[in-house]
Amino acid sequence: MSAVASGDPASAVRRRSSARDRRRTELRDFLVNRRGRLTPEAVGIPNYGRRRTPGLRREEVAFLAGVSASWYQWLEQGRDISVSPQVLDAIARALRLDQTERCYLYALAGLNPPVPLHSEPLEVDVMLARLVENNSPYPAFVVDPYWNLVVANEATYDILGYRKTYRNSIVAFFTSSRLRERIVNWSELAPWIAAQYRYGMINRSHDLGYEIIIGELMKQSPDFAELWSRHDVQAEGVNFKILNHPELGELHFDVARMRIPQFADLLIVLYTPRPEKETGVDTRGIIQRARG
Repeated sequence: MSAVASGDPASAVRRRSSARDRRRTELRDFLVNRRGRLTPEAVGIPNYGRRRTPGLRREEVAFLAGVSASWYQWLEQGRDISVSPQVLDAIARALRLDQTERCYLYALAGLNPPVPLHSEPLEVDVMLARLVENNSPYPAFVVDPYWNLVVANEATYDILGYRKTYRNSIVAFFTSSRLRERIVNWSELAPWIAAQYRYGMINRSHDLGYEIIIGELMKQSPDFAELWSRHDVQAEGVNFKILNHPELGELHFDVARMRIPQFADLLIVLYTPRPEKETGVDTRGIIQRARG
């Protein structure tokens, strides 16, 4: 009787290892092929000079997907690294994969097939701009995995005190004296904000984008440095913010953070006025009268 027929454990291990190696080789070839089909112009990247090979460079795909260049290189090389559905979806978007190709990418990475997209997603900028505008006259904005501002409505600037020059929301929270003066319960929110940011890094360890933001905050904000040293983690959810607006006075908001499956790497932040019966402050009426 053969080793295979007898169920020899060593033979089973070799078969699994061989199948895994083949899948990694196919993953590498698939990724190289698909980035070779794209041009910098097609994805909105400046094309500087002549290229030795057609298509996008690894670093460009990594940039578009929001992952580090070294991590993406390891993925293409077929190394044994942890891959999350969120990251695979980001790579699928960067490479302009359709639904069938996206499922194939999941399979090659050793993950269960993804939930199908029942319809083609709308252009992200148009769809998200409409979403945040529909929350007016109350603040609403969208951030990327690093909490860089993607789109925001005017109330984000008028009510919250954000400036148009603010690039990253967590950096602004911890370094802007303007925001700190306006947020009455800043000290209560700060530990929650730092812990949630750490939670967002769970599937992006050693990501250069996070390292840059954290390094900047560690230098500029002793408060952040102290909170970061606690290693607290907090999942996304709803918190409560009290603002002291220079013209409108005290305002009370519930702040909800949520995601849309089609744009899983983007975090949507919506502000909703707290009921006057709970706070004694007619936030809704104050703002509507001010806008009226």
